[in-house]
Amino acid sequence: MASSLTDQLFEQLSGAPLQQISSQLGVGQAQAAGAVSAALPLLLGALGRNASQPQGAQALFGALQNDFAGADLGNILGAVLGGGGGASSRQTNGAGILGHVFGGQQPRAEASLGQATGLGSDKAGQLMKILAPIVLAFLAKQMFQNKGAGAPAQQQDPTAQLLGSILGREQQQVRQQGGIGGGLLGAVLDQDGDGQLGLGDILKIGGGLLGGKR
Repeated sequence: MASSLTDQLFEQLSGAPLQQISSQLGVGQAQAAGAVSAALPLLLGALGRNASQPQGAQALFGALQNDFAGADLGNILGAVLGGGGGASSRQTNGAGILGHVFGGQQPRAEASLGQATGLGSDKAGQLMKILAPIVLAFLAKQMFQNKGAGAPAQQQDPTAQLLGSILGREQQQVRQQGGIGGGLLGAVLDQDGDGQLGLGDILKIGGGLLGGKR
């Protein structure tokens, strides 16, 4: 089974980027790694839910095509992590991206991630603002930049429908794998409006998170 987008992106963030993230958040690298491994499936799963509707898939595809096609992931990493790099303000506007991804559920997402990882909602929000542009740049690279011999079908002729399909599969994988990322996704996106986040179960699932377990 091919590795998920979450796993592929986490691997790209291992090493120096993760060290920079832990430094920006002011936490240890093990806690930062655990928080990133929880936040990535939450972000990708939320994008998958949005892209499950044709209008949502089209809007996301347009954003990737207009703002991130041809973008260098390394430049965006540099811009959001160290303030350098040649990325545009639209490519690094993590707060704006999160507003589109989560809408009115953004505070709930930040609070849930913060409680489940021990970061607190402020640092969890800071982490998601860092990761949101990186996730979109990574998706754009998957869609537009990896063409050629042996490339997966979606990279030969990218469309909004294919993007929705890719993200739909990713969301399904996140839910099937469970763990803290899947638990967060359910608590944030499947809310029935009763105000109960179901964090008790998430915290049990993530019991090993602060020890840096994936």
